[in-house]
Amino acid sequence: MTEEEAILRLRAAGCVFAEDEAAVLTGVAPGGRALAALVERRCAGEPLEQVVGFADFCGVRVRLRPGVFVPRLRSELLVRVAAEELLGAAGARRAAGARRAAGSTGQHPAPLVVDLCCGSGALGLAVREKVSGIDLHAADLDPVAVACATDNLGANVHQGDLFTALPPQLRGRIDVLLANVPYVATRHLPFLPAEARDHEPRTALDGGDDGLTVLRAVLAGARTWLAPGGLLLSEITEAQATAACNAVAGNGLTPSVVTDDDLDARVITARR
Repeated sequence: MTEEEAILRLRAAGCVFAEDEAAVLTGVAPGGRALAALVERRCAGEPLEQVVGFADFCGVRVRLRPGVFVPRLRSELLVRVAAEELLGAAGARRAAGARRAAGSTGQHPAPLVVDLCCGSGALGLAVREKVSGIDLHAADLDPVAVACATDNLGANVHQGDLFTALPPQLRGRIDVLLANVPYVATRHLPFLPAEARDHEPRTALDGGDDGLTVLRAVLAGARTWLAPGGLLLSEITEAQATAACNAVAGNGLTPSVVTDDDLDARVITARR
């Protein structure tokens, strides 16, 4: 198969950006037969990123495996807020407090960042690219996602359900907790694009009746895992903002909502 033939096949299958996708597929295929196989996978509805094995996200190339959640453009807001937190005045104040607490050692610990419900580890990888010297851990319930995140992060990737996956010595020490939990209401799942419905795990999408079930579970444990002044961040929809803020406040944390209209993104933050 040639690139021109790939364009025609993709276009016939309804791919809106057939030329761009054909160029990406041609770039990773070692020959015409391999290209044809990749094109057929894409035409069958598999996300392009899973077909080629990577996604370019927030300035980093993220390795992907079939069946792993594909990082979304809107999640760049999570990375930006996390990086600003780590680099900004609030992070500096916490680092100064940590230095004082270190006492005789004269050393201050690296900021501790956890990517919970990490999927491919894209968020943690992008934050580590923007902020050097962090101590990064990641966790996910799905063993395929854990293997994929290990491909990307190399170490400190844990398997388990939310905080139970984390080493106990991290309790009370997390400076930034990225928790990109599933937040699609169960009744809305049938309306998701087929790429997501058919090729991403339901556990990465289904947020329960109102989309906030998993977030509430994270908030219930966040106060004991965050460091003093530590910050939790999670994506929400506009319709979920009030309920999410109430859930944050109900768990003894201080809520705020950050928006980016260009990305059509909203992030709920919860500070201890």
